[in-house]
Amino acid sequence: MTTQPHDLSPVPAQQRINLLDYLRGFALIGILFMNVEWFNRPDVDLLQFDFTQTGGNWAASWLVKVFIEGKFYKLFSLLFGMGFAVMLIRAQEVGRPFGAWFTRRMIVLFVIGMCHLVFLWGGDILHDYAVAGLMLLGFVFLLRWKKLSRFNSPTAFAKTGFTLILLPFIILTFVGIGYGVSHDNQKTSASWQENSEVITQVEQRVHTAKSVGEFLLTSAEYKALNEDSNMQDEPKKSEALTTTIEQEETSQTPEGSDADQHSKESTPETREERIEKSINKQYESKQKRHYRSDEEQRIFTEGDYWQATQHRWEKAIRALGNTPFFALFICLPLFMVGYWLIASERLKHPEKHQSFFNTLCYGGLFFGLILSVSGVYLNLHPATKAAPELQAVGNNLFFLGQFVLCAGYVGLFVKVHQKRWFSRAFSWLSPLGKMALTNYISHSIIFTTLFYGYAGGMFGQIDRTQQMLFVVVVIIFQAVISSIWLSYFKFGPLEWLWRSATYLTLQPMKR
Repeated sequence: MTTQPHDLSPVPAQQRINLLDYLRGFALIGILFMNVEWFNRPDVDLLQFDFTQTGGNWAASWLVKVFIEGKFYKLFSLLFGMGFAVMLIRAQEVGRPFGAWFTRRMIVLFVIGMCHLVFLWGGDILHDYAVAGLMLLGFVFLLRWKKLSRFNSPTAFAKTGFTLILLPFIILTFVGIGYGVSHDNQKTSASWQENSEVITQVEQRVHTAKSVGEFLLTSAEYKALNEDSNMQDEPKKSEALTTTIEQEETSQTPEGSDADQHSKESTPETREERIEKSINKQYESKQKRHYRSDEEQRIFTEGDYWQATQHRWEKAIRALGNTPFFALFICLPLFMVGYWLIASERLKHPEKHQSFFNTLCYGGLFFGLILSVSGVYLNLHPATKAAPELQAVGNNLFFLGQFVLCAGYVGLFVKVHQKRWFSRAFSWLSPLGKMALTNYISHSIIFTTLFYGYAGGMFGQIDRTQQMLFVVVVIIFQAVISSIWLSYFKFGPLEWLWRSATYLTLQPMKR
């Protein structure tokens, strides 16, 4: 049967770029090594390092932070852009419409992601990918506009992607320059001493409150604190209005009355007052975070499935507010770079671009590790608690290191993938990658079943080194199951569902 130009069908097996399946399998392993901790800790502590760990548990957490955290969801983002390019190029080759088809694909992915977020685990990223995917489609259509058509090339995707990636670092660099020029050593030392004093007194206050049982908040107290915070954060407009009224009243007040009192109240706060305000603010912040962490831990250890689902639903609604920003400044730029790697045929014919991938491999690994290790040292060192400037530097070094080390991983993988020994030794990565969506969602099914109170009930009881062993066992299990499944079927279960909903027809499942 001859395929008509308007026919919609999945990419045939012979047209797949095998390297992408290997990369997806590799990325899936990194994702699980990162996510496993968050099946065993409250989501409210997400990305907060656990400083209570020691020995092997500390070493495991430190290694995950340096080599894995933030690197593998970025690798998945690159792969998403690569897959988009493969589908778009093929659609152009066969002369069929792409926009409506891809929009359906993203809508289905968004629905899958939201179901995952609400009914299984609160750390979903699929809904973010779906939103960023629609943004990428919008960029494609924008470049097809007659006035911009001369820019419609793979290079335009690369330039736009790299610009969006570097833009936050460029802005922060200028902010840092401004801060450095305006803050001499005397100001910096004074700020550090003040922050150190605040931190010391907050820790003492927390310790004292815990010893007498006054640190934990009740539900009513937590709501009251939140209401107070909201009242303090009212728009400046109302403050300005109040100030104007007070000034008008004061101007009509006889000398020697309340005018003197108003003058006293408008004087700048003293160092002691400023420190006391900071202590109260940080203390209340610790109380509220501790309450949220305890509440989440209670739900995931003592609550039933529907209580946990209601909790995830409430968090999901709040999380959607961050999705446009995350999609635009994190996912979309990486999608564009991934598109460029395919459209420029670098990944289709890596043997023709050896120097490019050598630079990516050696430069990415070398500089990426330097940036990651430096950032982690700064972030985790106790001295940086009293130095926001150092925290900012550490965060930016670490964040930049995520992109650079991710590039190093891609370069390394492309190089070793061309070796015969690699294909023989790591062929099991390909089935993992072909069923990446099914395996990703399966992680949540497996670990929430093991850890959450409505099932296995081991939440908070598995330390970091044991978690690493859990990951190894699950990956071996999934590699075996994926290989067996794909020997009988063309797609994984969720891949089949996604494709069928996208093409609006049930796809043939059996081989």
